[in-house]
Amino acid sequence: MSNWRGLAQFIARRVALGLLTLFIVSIIVFAATQALPSDPATAMLGKEATPESVAALTEKLGLDRPLLTQYTSWLGGIVLLDPGESFNAQVPILTYIGDRVGNSLFLLVLATVVSVPLSLLLGAVQARRRDRGFDQVSSFLTLGLASIPEFVVGVALVILFATRGVQLFPAVTQIGFDRPWQHMDQMVLPTLTLVLGALPYISRVTRAALIEVLESDYVEMARLKGAPERTVLWRHAMPNSLGPVFQVIALNVAYFAGGVIVVEYLFNYPGIGGALQASVRVRDIPVIQFLVMVLATVYVVTNLIADVATILVTPRLRTRVS
Repeated sequence: MSNWRGLAQFIARRVALGLLTLFIVSIIVFAATQALPSDPATAMLGKEATPESVAALTEKLGLDRPLLTQYTSWLGGIVLLDPGESFNAQVPILTYIGDRVGNSLFLLVLATVVSVPLSLLLGAVQARRRDRGFDQVSSFLTLGLASIPEFVVGVALVILFATRGVQLFPAVTQIGFDRPWQHMDQMVLPTLTLVLGALPYISRVTRAALIEVLESDYVEMARLKGAPERTVLWRHAMPNSLGPVFQVIALNVAYFAGGVIVVEYLFNYPGIGGALQASVRVRDIPVIQFLVMVLATVYVVTNLIADVATILVTPRLRTRVS
């Protein structure tokens, strides 16, 4: 009972720390958007706008209010899931970019679901065949892959699988306002680009953690009792090596949240990347603020899940927090 109470207290502390982090991020985001070089009203009306029309639009948008009043009003809307209206489109932000946020989250989840099991499997095979041919070749390839930017990986995939020679998948997406899961053939290359970006890091950490666990005393005892090597690997070694792996998975999911912007631009995917780029161009401050807070929330939530999962799979840490 004390273990669960200690775990609940740990989760409560991590949630409080996450909320504090988001609060600090909100201050930074608000201050940064206020420091943009041009005025949103001027950007919307154009350089030929009269001072009177700029002043009228500034008042309409509420930009003439004190900064503290603007911040508290905006933060209250974020907390209540009512981030306001887009300056450019003059419609509620959730209506304006709700589908784009959903599309990006679907791509992020799809890349995570594919990359995590694949990376664990690759790392396990490398650890089981340590210093053999497969381990050396795959380690060299993943190390090289880790040094290549995702946009280069994406271009290479387009050349390999979407040209006239080998046209297996579309080079760019044409999803529009449809649901992305209705066009899974168009999701292959964007997803694969993100997967190849995360695969080297997760698999290499899995390999290192498994090698350490496979040399431990209790694994040797399992072998002496006659357990098959496959059972030793998956039942005894893998669960006890997942602690550091979860942390790397969280970092890579956070990478997905940022890298998805580049991938979306490369494959013309209708997600938050295009919305963020367009919003910066026209100085649509509420949309910029909301999208950055979405990315920050994804980062905080994934790290919270990773910390809790690490505690659950590590008996020593469970005892420490109890």
